[in-house]
Amino acid sequence: VGLATRQMGNMAKPNLVISVDDAGAISMKSESTFKTTEIKFKLNEEFEETTADGRKTKTIVTLENGKLLQQQTWDGKKTTLEREIQDGKLTAV
Repeated sequence: VGLATRQMGNMAKPNLVISVDDAGAISMKSESTFKTTEIKFKLNEEFEETTADGRKTKTIVTLENGKLLQQQTWDGKKTTLEREIQDGKLTAV
């Protein structure tokens, strides 16, 4: 990712909209003035994701102790995004 794109992404304050359809599929849509991305998945099922910065990952999302954990693997690397609602606010680690 280029420096300008990284700086714009760091300044963006996205809204995250999470919804669940009748079949249990979850949608997480991140909307900002810079970029909008959306992923759809079922808990505990691996899926292919293209991240906001263009990486192609194998991703699995689980729910553990009230936290939504999103584990991404690509090119021998791994990262985990952790989301939790505390005091009515979503925190991401």
